Amino acid sequence: MTTALARIRAAFDGAGVTGRLHAVDIDSGAEISFGGDQPVVTASVHKLCLLVTLHQHAAEGRLDLTEQTECAPAGRTSGPTGLGAMLDPVRMSLRDAAYLMMAVSDNGAADVLLARVGLDAVNDTTAGLGLTHTYAVHTFGEFLATIKEDAGPGGAQALADPYVIARLRALDPARTNRSTARDMTRLLGSVWRDEACPPEHGAALRRLLGLQVWPHRMASGFPFDDIHVAGKTGSLPTVRNEVGVIEYPDGGRYAVAVFTRAASTAANLPRADAVIGTTAAIAVDALRGGS
Repeated sequence: MTTALARIRAAFDGAGVTGRLHAVDIDSGAEISFGGDQPVVTASVHKLCLLVTLHQHAAEGRLDLTEQTECAPAGRTSGPTGLGAMLDPVRMSLRDAAYLMMAVSDNGAADVLLARVGLDAVNDTTAGLGLTHTYAVHTFGEFLATIKEDAGPGGAQALADPYVIARLRALDPARTNRSTARDMTRLLGSVWRDEACPPEHGAALRRLLGLQVWPHRMASGFPFDDIHVAGKTGSLPTVRNEVGVIEYPDGGRYAVAVFTRAASTAANLPRADAVIGTTAAIAVDALRGGS
């Protein structure tokens, strides 16, 4: 493991990021941690916590996943994908909103679901699963509003300024939605072992995580047709995250959480995206008996 940790450190350094990683063999419990207990900003990774809450409520009979919801343009949480980018009224089921939330990280869909279950319920879910360092402070609309307010009159262009970045509440784990890499792999393990929800709901959770469209982070470390990667990304200025499960054809399954913060404020940093896959692959290789 010592060699693997050195390689992980070198990879983060080479990509110009500060990284936190935790990986665990879901069945044996063998683990590797690189700052895995340090608090991190979750960004859209927190949508996984909301998804689990939604399915717990469905399993308990508190809601029906086929329940229809009206999503009017007025007041809809903005975003570059899904409902957030649509201009017209939309009617859909809760489970289809959950699909948009996970597949394309739709903020609008996430807040539709939060309006149905409540932010407190999400925190009750994470507490009930023993995720003691995981907490949601804001809805996604409120979260985005803090960025707009903290950026000031310069708007989105100001987010290239390191001094503006330094004052964003959204980048401070003490003041925004937060977790640790270890908490997130614990959550993923509970989903894959059907501990978070009954088996039929666990299968639905795993299906949605497998439908994420972004291949440029964790999945880039496992470019093989017989290895399945299911995950959820999270992105903010200077922040690139992903948590996921890697499943091998021999039955091996590994939960990995990688959270990064870049020194550069550039919006496009391919090496910072790719290092999530690189370090995840190093960690999984070590768990499978590599160096």
